Amino acid sequence: MNMEQRYQASLNRYITAMRNEKPDRVPIRPFVAEFTAKYAGFTCQEVAHDYTKAFEAALQTAKGFEWDAVVPNMVYVWTGLAQAAGLRYYGIPGIGIPHTTGFNYIEPSEDNAFMKADEYDALIADPTGFLYNTWLPRVSTESVKPGAPSTYRHSLALVKSAMAMLSYFYAFGPQVARLRSEAGTVSAIAGIFKAPFDILADKLRGYVGLTLDMHTQPQKVLQACEALMPHLCHVGLTTADPANLVPIGFWMHRGCVPFINPRQFASHYWPTLKPIIEEFWKHGHQTLFYAEGKWKHHLETFRELPDRSIVFHCDQDDIFHVHQKLHDKFALSGGIPNTLLSFGKPDEVRAFCRRVLKEVAANGGYILDAGAIMQDDTSVENLRAMTETALEYGVYSAGSYSPPTATPPADLPSSRASRQQVQGMAGRPQPAVRPGVCFPWEQRVKELPEITGSPELIRRVWEDIDAFGNLYIWQLLLSF
Repeated sequence: MNMEQRYQASLNRYITAMRNEKPDRVPIRPFVAEFTAKYAGFTCQEVAHDYTKAFEAALQTAKGFEWDAVVPNMVYVWTGLAQAAGLRYYGIPGIGIPHTTGFNYIEPSEDNAFMKADEYDALIADPTGFLYNTWLPRVSTESVKPGAPSTYRHSLALVKSAMAMLSYFYAFGPQVARLRSEAGTVSAIAGIFKAPFDILADKLRGYVGLTLDMHTQPQKVLQACEALMPHLCHVGLTTADPANLVPIGFWMHRGCVPFINPRQFASHYWPTLKPIIEEFWKHGHQTLFYAEGKWKHHLETFRELPDRSIVFHCDQDDIFHVHQKLHDKFALSGGIPNTLLSFGKPDEVRAFCRRVLKEVAANGGYILDAGAIMQDDTSVENLRAMTETALEYGVYSAGSYSPPTATPPADLPSSRASRQQVQGMAGRPQPAVRPGVCFPWEQRVKELPEITGSPELIRRVWEDIDAFGNLYIWQLLLSF
């Protein structure tokens, strides 16, 4: 089998499982981060600070294990860009933290939160403007706030980090192509999304600040989540797989117990999340619910979503319980404990994986992976044992499945019907500044001399370039 044949077999296998159907065998899709450095002979510092080495490590690992799908670079934060922008919230390997560790997220204290408790109205009025005017000067050591004298370092940081972001993002296309041509491996996800509530907790108010706000001004929190919705939805849709084959990655952080209680989930988290997931589905995209932590209290709520619209990834929940609650509606992935893969014995790994293959994967709709992203404490021997067990015991008997074809989950007849029925973002108020826009053309045109020739050409080019400014700030918020 040549590499293209291997790639097509892996793609068909992966998509069939995400359709909650049975392929020829269980697909293997490990989310491996600093593990790739360990396997390929790099340091954590090298793969964090030099994305070309991170890409090479991901490729070498995919080739060495012959997995079906991987993320092109799971060491997702390129600290070269973080340093260029002067981001305060990252610990960069070798700069203030040991060069032998992966990058760290440093959450500020409540007094130093990147958004203050009395700033909700400004965020609600114009989220993009708030990110540039208020958030960026606080998260960056280089940027200055509006009204302050501009500096050489301020301008340089904006130019360098913006150019670095384009350099990094444009490198993903060739990396995906190399995974296909050199390893026969599928790029596992496309696009990025986080819940509005998680954005407030992660990057704006901080967890402590948001917890206090939920008691003192819960209505403002809800309005802020609603204001963020169309912008986060836009980012997800504009970064998704145009072929609708692989899902949008949704990193779930602080919407579960013990971070918030079920009542707060019902009042704030879910009402501002569900319409976006439905909107993704209306556009033909599945969403990978990468459910970090424990989400057992909300499994019944997730059943409100259309069949096949999500793939639920199990981290610390019991994979066998999740299977009982969700598998009739959604495909599942993960559930192999990271502690087992890091500190267990190969025979223990094989035994647990065999149980998962027998009980969870018996009828298809399961993708093998660890519970959480794997760092450099993961044992190479144990990950090899997991892979080999799937290859030996994850094969479905001949005649129990139809030959898999890479039909997007949303293109199945029942899925097409459900896409027409969901509400999604329809009927919601439109923000004053449209998603994807920084400086609206309607304002810009008032400042220009008389336009002759083709006004439409001038408008289109203005909006195309303006969108780069929008991409920069929202990707800084979501991806870095």
